[in-house]
Amino acid sequence: MTPRRRGRRLAAGVMILGACLTSAGCGGRVPGGPEPSRTDEPAPPGRLTTFGSEAELRNFLRDRPRSPLAGFKSFGQSFSGLTAGYMFQAPAVSTSVTNVQHAGVDEGDIVKVHGQHLVVLRRGRLFTVRIGADRLTPVSIVDAFAPDIDPDGAWYDEMLVSANTVVVVGYSYARGGTELGLFDIDAGGRLAYRATYHLRSQDYYSSRNYASRLLGRRLVFYIPLGMPESDPLSVLPMLRKWHPGARESEFVPIYSPRRLYRPLTSSPLLVLHSVVTCDLAQAELTCAATGVMGPPGRVFYVSPSAVYVWMTDDWWSRSGGPSWLYRLPLNGGEPGAVRVSGAPIDQLSFLEDARDLNVVVRAEGAGEGMWRSEMARGGVALLRLPLSSFGEADAVAPFWRYRPLPAPANYGFQNRFVGAYLLYGAGTGWEAQPGAPAAEVFVHEYAAGSDAVAVPVGHSVERIEALGEDAVVVGRAGGDLHVSSIRLDRRPTVAGRHVARNAAQGEWRSHGFFYRSDDRGTGILGLPVRAAGGHPGAHLTEGSASVLFLRNEGLALHELGRLRAEPARAITDACRASCVDWYGNARPLFLGGRIFALLGYEIVEGGLIGHRLDEIRRLDFAPPPAAERSDGGHV
Repeated sequence: MTPRRRGRRLAAGVMILGACLTSAGCGGRVPGGPEPSRTDEPAPPGRLTTFGSEAELRNFLRDRPRSPLAGFKSFGQSFSGLTAGYMFQAPAVSTSVTNVQHAGVDEGDIVKVHGQHLVVLRRGRLFTVRIGADRLTPVSIVDAFAPDIDPDGAWYDEMLVSANTVVVVGYSYARGGTELGLFDIDAGGRLAYRATYHLRSQDYYSSRNYASRLLGRRLVFYIPLGMPESDPLSVLPMLRKWHPGARESEFVPIYSPRRLYRPLTSSPLLVLHSVVTCDLAQAELTCAATGVMGPPGRVFYVSPSAVYVWMTDDWWSRSGGPSWLYRLPLNGGEPGAVRVSGAPIDQLSFLEDARDLNVVVRAEGAGEGMWRSEMARGGVALLRLPLSSFGEADAVAPFWRYRPLPAPANYGFQNRFVGAYLLYGAGTGWEAQPGAPAAEVFVHEYAAGSDAVAVPVGHSVERIEALGEDAVVVGRAGGDLHVSSIRLDRRPTVAGRHVARNAAQGEWRSHGFFYRSDDRGTGILGLPVRAAGGHPGAHLTEGSASVLFLRNEGLALHELGRLRAEPARAITDACRASCVDWYGNARPLFLGGRIFALLGYEIVEGGLIGHRLDEIRRLDFAPPPAAERSDGGHV
C-alpha cells in the first residue's frame, strides 16, 4: 500500500518567527508614518557561487554535514515540497476557465478549453466534450496515462492545454517522480496519446497550491529535491522518456554544476530547490535545470517573471531557525537571496508588483505542504521587500520592512491581494464546530501604509476572492453559508450579502470559484456548494456539489439559481487511478456568454431568463462499458 493510499501524505514541521512579529515597535516606524529612507537598504552582497565541475559537486555532497535526524532518505521520499510548472513565453489568445492568481499565467486544473471543446481530467481519464449551439456532445475518452503503464500508486491531478498539446501532470511512486503525459488534440476534439516523461521529484501535493503554470510553449517546474545521505547524486534533476521496460539507468541528467548554487547555510537537511524548464514546441521534450541548495522549503510562488522559494533552517524544530527567500528569474538570470523571518502560508501570501515583493508571514507556520496551511498561527506581518534587495548572496531584509498587523483568532488563515489592498482573516475551515466564533476580515491598503481595518462580516473567513476592483468573502455562521461583498476604499465595508441556508462550500481550492465581469461593477460569480453537516473531506469522496450563481450589481448580490448534478448514484467507471477527487470535481464555467457547471461526470448548461438561471441541457459523459466504445476510445 502506497503512502497515497494511506491518506495521501503526512504533515510535519513548524517554522517560528522571532520576536519581531509580536512586538508592536518592531516595524521601526510609527503605523501610518513615512517609510524609512531607502539609503538604509543593505549594500549589494557578493555573488552566489556555483560548482566548478561534477567532481566539485560530488565532493561537496560527500563531505557536507550530516543530518541529526534518522532516516532522512525516508523523509525525502515522502517530502511534500511542491513540483510546480510555469511557462513564461507570451500566451496565445485563449479562453480561460480557471480562477488564476495572475492574469495570463494559467494554472493546472481539472478542466480547460480547446477551441469549441472542454477538456476534462477525471478519475484517471481525459474526456473532451463539444460545446455546440444546441447540444453537448461527448467526443473522446482516453486514459490519462500511457497505454503500457500500470497506474497503481500514481495520481493524475492536473491538466494544461498548450496549442494542440494536452499535458497531464501526475506523480508516480513507482516510477521516480513527476509524470508528464503528453496528448495530441485535434480541431475535432479527438485525443491521441503521444508520450510520457518522468522528472526526478518528491511528492508535490498541497491542499491549496497547484503543480503547474502555463504561458506559451515553455513549461517551468519548481522541484525541491531532498538530498539523502546515501547516494545524493541519484536524486539530482534528471529526465527519462517512458517506454515498456524503461530502466532507472535511462534517467539523463538535465543539470550543469555551473547552474547549481551552493547553500548559504550548513543546514544538515539539504534540499536542492530547482527550476526546470521544458520546451513543449519540440517533438521530443527537452528540459534544463537551475538550482539553489539550502534547507527545506514549504512555500513557493511564481510571478510572471520569477519563481520565489521560502526555506527555513531547523524547520522540524519548534524553536525554528533562520529563513531565506530566493528569487529565481524565469529568463535564465542568476538567482538572488535575502535572509528573512517567519512563514507565509501559501502562494496567495505573495504578490510581486512593479517595485516590491509583498509577503504575508505568520509567527508559527509550516508552509503549504499537505494541509499545513490550515494550521498556521501566531503574529502576522506584511514584508514589503524592494526587488532591488535580491542580491546574489545573503542579504538581510531590514527589520523595519516587516509591518506588524492584527492577528485573527481562529485557524484556517486566508489571505489575498486584491488591487492595492491585502485582505486576510480566518475561519475554522474543515474543523468548523457548532458555536465557533464569527470572524472579521482585515483590510490593509498596503501601498499607502495605512493601518489595517477590521471589517465585521458576521461569519468565518474561508475564502477571499477578487470581485472586479472589490472583493468577496465566503464563510459560515450557524450552519449557513454567507457570501459578503466588500467595498475596497479608505473605509472598507460590507456592501452586500447573500446567505445560502443550510449550506457549506463544496470546494475549498481557489479553482472552485470563478467571477465573470460583465461591465464595471457588474458580473456573475459561481461557487460550488453542498448541504451543511457533511463530514470533513466530503467534497473529495461523495459525488459532486451543486454550483451557486450570484449576480453582482454594484456589490449587491442576487441569487440567479443553481446548477445541480443528478442525485448521487454508485460510480461504476472501473477507476484505475486517481479515484479520490483531491482537486475537487465541481467548477463554474463561463464560455462566450454561456454559463455551464462541471459536476463530476456531468456538464450542465444554464440559461438566463430575466434574473433567473434555469437548466437548459445537460450531458453525462461518464465512461461507457468498454464494449460500447469505438474508434479507439472516441465515442
